[in-house]
Amino acid sequence: MKISQRGHDIQASPIRKLKPYADQAKARGIKVIHLNIGDPDIPAPGPVMDTFHNWSQPVLGYGPAQGFLELREAVTRYFANYNIPLGADDVLITTGGSEAIHFTFSVLADVGDEIIIPEPYYTNYNGYASFAGVRIVPLPLSVEDGFRLPPVEAIEAKITPRTKAILLCSPNNPTGTVYTPEELDRVVRLVKKHDLFLVGDEVYKEFVYDGLKHKSILEYEDIEERVVVVDSISKRYSCCGARIGMIITRNKDVYAAALKFAQARLCPPSVEQMAALAAYNMPMDYFQGVRDEYTKRRNILYDGLKDIPGVVIRKPQGAFYVIIRLPVKDVEHFAVWLLSEFSLDGKTVMIAPAPGFYSTPSQGTDEARIAYVVNEHELRDAVRIFKAGLEKYRAVHG
Repeated sequence: MKISQRGHDIQASPIRKLKPYADQAKARGIKVIHLNIGDPDIPAPGPVMDTFHNWSQPVLGYGPAQGFLELREAVTRYFANYNIPLGADDVLITTGGSEAIHFTFSVLADVGDEIIIPEPYYTNYNGYASFAGVRIVPLPLSVEDGFRLPPVEAIEAKITPRTKAILLCSPNNPTGTVYTPEELDRVVRLVKKHDLFLVGDEVYKEFVYDGLKHKSILEYEDIEERVVVVDSISKRYSCCGARIGMIITRNKDVYAAALKFAQARLCPPSVEQMAALAAYNMPMDYFQGVRDEYTKRRNILYDGLKDIPGVVIRKPQGAFYVIIRLPVKDVEHFAVWLLSEFSLDGKTVMIAPAPGFYSTPSQGTDEARIAYVVNEHELRDAVRIFKAGLEKYRAVHG
């Protein structure tokens, strides 16, 4: 018996594929510092956890497919802080940002259609493209210039009759790049010219550093019918396990189609929605402390890596990731070696090899994504261990 071609072809997670090596290291008594996955150690806000602790409803029944009205209204109030007017019926609550991506791809494109995405990109886009039968067309970027968008001509060259959308993730996972208004304007002109949708993955909206400002694609009123934003509480409120995301769009046809997908899966989690409501009801100044903490971590990581001979790194402007080029031929071999053959003071580090964030063959083989999601003490330790490991690896493997 054979499984489906879809099941055969779907990409395994490059972020999690090295987990067996990490488990083996831990079994040997080695402490593994995880810089491979965006799972923050910052505690979830008190009101969020209080919601879980105080839940007392005797029946946990189905909720509405589009999510509780109170939560959708709270999301609109959040965006009103950025002068982005929305109605509750522009917000559809999903089971995590992942489901929001899945629904969006399935609504915007038919089997065989194309979505252009700057590369490297969040690897799970591949999985949801496989679900939808959609082809991702990569737009190659480079670590040398900090993964900036190319001239409009280079973007336009990727557009074909099968192109249905361009997707921008800003602040970006995995690069940490924040697109400028001018970069966004390039893409906005193209989606208008070629009658395309513009998808924004704005999960890291609050994590922008050095006085920069995030510009949402929801701010472009002249293309509001073309805009779909996918969002999530996972990183914003350190609630990765709560699985509450959302689709935000003013296009009523897109919303109605996404709602039918939502009805097919019945409803998003109920208790988690109430926890999300508690988060969105908090004052906006909550984010300043979180930004300050991530800025400190970003600086520790960048300052610790930037002077290593052969390393190419640009200071990330947002999110809590950076892609770096390493002076190694095969970064996956190096990542496995760190877990299986190296330790310092009984510790090692786990990184995410970058090829999994590319779909262009042979790209990213000497690059890694590092997530600065551990506390200051642990991060300084991780940088020390990583530098020692890289030096020893190069001495042994060239």
